[in-house]
Amino acid sequence: MATLPLPCWAPTPSPSQPRWGSSAAALTGKVEQPEPPAAEVGGAVGSRRGIHSGFDSIDHRDGRLDHIPRDGGVSITWEDVWVTAADGRATILHGVGGSARPGQVLAIMGPSGCGKTTLLDTLAGRLDTDLRSKGDIRINGRRQRLAFGTSAYVTQEDVLMATLTVREAIYYSAQIQLPDTMLLSDKLARAGEAIQEMGLTSALETRIGGRTTKGISGGQRKRLSICLEILTRPRLLFLDEPTSGLDSAASFHVMNRIADLAARESMTTVAVVHQPCSEVFEIFHGLCLLACGQTIYFGPATNAIEFFTSNGYPCPPMRNIADHFLRTINRDFELESGVITISSKPSPADEAIDVLVNAYKSSNTSENAKKEMHDINEMGGVIIRRNQASFLTKVFVLTRRSFVNMYRDVGYYWLRLGIYISIGVCLGTIYYNFGYGYDSIRSRSSMLMFTGSLLTLMAIGGFPSFVEEMKVSDLYVLLYIWN
Repeated sequence: MATLPLPCWAPTPSPSQPRWGSSAAALTGKVEQPEPPAAEVGGAVGSRRGIHSGFDSIDHRDGRLDHIPRDGGVSITWEDVWVTAADGRATILHGVGGSARPGQVLAIMGPSGCGKTTLLDTLAGRLDTDLRSKGDIRINGRRQRLAFGTSAYVTQEDVLMATLTVREAIYYSAQIQLPDTMLLSDKLARAGEAIQEMGLTSALETRIGGRTTKGISGGQRKRLSICLEILTRPRLLFLDEPTSGLDSAASFHVMNRIADLAARESMTTVAVVHQPCSEVFEIFHGLCLLACGQTIYFGPATNAIEFFTSNGYPCPPMRNIADHFLRTINRDFELESGVITISSKPSPADEAIDVLVNAYKSSNTSENAKKEMHDINEMGGVIIRRNQASFLTKVFVLTRRSFVNMYRDVGYYWLRLGIYISIGVCLGTIYYNFGYGYDSIRSRSSMLMFTGSLLTLMAIGGFPSFVEEMKVSDLYVLLYIWN
């Protein structure tokens, strides 16, 4: 692994504490027995946090699954999951089910608006308050809360601080998420591994940037978001469109490294993928294909094309398999004579969805998926509770990060500092030596009123920067709360 320079706050390397130490020292912690069964998924948020399951029939690609340890993994299963709007007017998910197993990557695919992200949020316990869910979601065969550090979620929107460099964002995150029991050299080594895995070495000294400032590219922002979440080596990783904004080559390398990491760390990975290229699709072990909130197919990704072919929808030669699936079940538009029109009567896509949904319900694939869920639930398991950074460490790191952010934000810090100095000089000139008589009372009152109004208005001027920092802070707060 290439040697990366230390951040300014890191200690000087020494023989006893090298710059990049070995990352073999894993997060320490104790094994915690599962909590008693909780309410069903429609109740407490913690009861629907994560679930994992897999497929015994999946091929071990490149031998990545030959030596996966069964201890410490987190399996997730979900059965008969329904999600509706709070007012009951719309149903987003119609009794979907499935599972994900440690060491494997499960892809959730489907047309836009079919409920992919809703399913992912339901499994992760992040469902919006205006939605209601019910069903049976189990972690290692039980309805239980995930212990701290067990899961991570990469959002579709990249929530990053524009003023920080890539190096600073990763190192600050490592300081916050990794426990104090890890040596600083081990934390730096873990950060360096994540940087190498996501291919961010060339952008380490580049600021992230935002709406008004140029920074790293959209693809690099997505890779940075993934890098921040895999620092803790979570047992359960949720990804919402991790390949969005990436070219085909970058998408392949990112997903391939995630698959390798999942196999090496016995990590259960569930990813929403919109339109993968053929090379990326070959990486997936399992496939959950949705349309209109219903399950079109759930099973090994390699068997999906056989399922479509046996039901009258073979993939044409030289066409991407994933594109064929989405084109077959996308009913939003129909292409007729080169003109896109909206049809009021049942379309070929509607017919395909009905045929495939009914075929899946009565197929051996569906029965195998149910048997797989039952076997995983019977297997059980324990959840490893990982330590976290102490409260004082978090306060120190977040305070330092906040000062760095304010110092580099021209509008938040330097512009306001200049205004304060200018206004101070003006007030000092206007109200200089106005005496101590009766008339001076009115002058002093006017000055105090003006100063109070100025401070209030200047505080409002810093609100946009506060909102951006609050988004990042909320991401970490959510990370700790729903774990």
